[in-house]
Amino acid sequence: MAFKSSGHAIKAEQCLLEGKINVTVLPLPPQIRAGCGICLRVGPGSFGAALDCLAEAGIDDYALHGDAVSPSAKRSLLQNCASGGCGAKIGPGELSELLAGLPIYPDGNLLVGYESSDDAAVYRLNERQSLVTTADFFPPMIDDPVAFGKIAAANALSDVYAMGAKPLTALNLVCFPQSMDMGILRDILLGGAEKVAEACAALCGGHSVYGKEPKYGLAVTGIVDNDRIIRNDTPQTGDRLVLTKPLGTGLIMAALRGGVAGGAAVGKAVRSMERLNKYAAEKAAGFHVSACTDITGFGLLAHLLEMASDRASIVLYPSEIPYFEEAYGYAGDYLVTAAGQRNRNHLEGKADVSKLAFEMQELLFDPQTSGGLLLCVGAKQAEGLLAAVREGDPAASIVGEVVGREDDVIMFD
Repeated sequence: MAFKSSGHAIKAEQCLLEGKINVTVLPLPPQIRAGCGICLRVGPGSFGAALDCLAEAGIDDYALHGDAVSPSAKRSLLQNCASGGCGAKIGPGELSELLAGLPIYPDGNLLVGYESSDDAAVYRLNERQSLVTTADFFPPMIDDPVAFGKIAAANALSDVYAMGAKPLTALNLVCFPQSMDMGILRDILLGGAEKVAEACAALCGGHSVYGKEPKYGLAVTGIVDNDRIIRNDTPQTGDRLVLTKPLGTGLIMAALRGGVAGGAAVGKAVRSMERLNKYAAEKAAGFHVSACTDITGFGLLAHLLEMASDRASIVLYPSEIPYFEEAYGYAGDYLVTAAGQRNRNHLEGKADVSKLAFEMQELLFDPQTSGGLLLCVGAKQAEGLLAAVREGDPAASIVGEVVGREDDVIMFD
């Protein structure tokens, strides 16, 4: 953590020590040009707690430099990967081409496969219930291993919640360099296990391999009543769209990699990514939700395109979209991501964003990691659902509506 003045650094150190967080005062590394002559290094596994502690104390005038303060590549997740989070996903257009024409065994019990790009597969067990299965993993977007484990697990579990299901079991998926400290991997697994336990699911084992870059995630199995399955491409005309988390995590993580992210911004993004969509899904269970998806690496607009399918069009309300203010600023500074550009290219000709501010455009294309749920609900129920979700996710907002199919799939009001 780099500060504008030594006084600010000392104040932050005292705050962290009072919060019983392991912190070390070090000379500012020469590669960090902005800041006073000293910086603070937070101990492994304490990153999220440190950000929370400083936020509670109102201390936000610092910048994070994960790569610069790591003692060696053996201890740094970010130094061992080229991209992280859902921003590392293969683009939606490329993925569709890869999957086209694959041989498929016909099985009448497979209710949802990959043909609609849904969040998880659904396999009917009997007349009453079905299994929901998904897998999700990616490289780290942050140096703190416990926080990374929590985020990766929350992201994988989200697919089950998006289908209206409850997670039952989870398996760890691990790729880790032999050259790195194995204590880092243990902390990653610890973070993931904490989130699986929070989801009230059983962690049953997993699979691990050595590889050049660290990667972590889960294979998750859930269960759902057959009459409660929620797909991503079945919105009803007149429905309103409720988004449960703010956009901008991809932009903030890009700023972190660039060494210019404010600590307060990173803290907000980490807390958002760590939060399970379990709570919003539980609130939504009391309403008639016609379609749902979680917003991840393809960005909001690409997920809306999948939701509209060939049945509907979407009118989006840009002024109502929740986002992190710092992310808006980073977009204005052109701290954009390669994944965001892939999403922009995929949406060309499908959504005319030319009249929107550039910053808003980037937020709409921004690859989210462990993003919020996008829920379709009837107009008469929308405000009730919003109020219920906001009890735990205060940034939630009604961001658009479903209309009959028009020439433009996604429009803006």
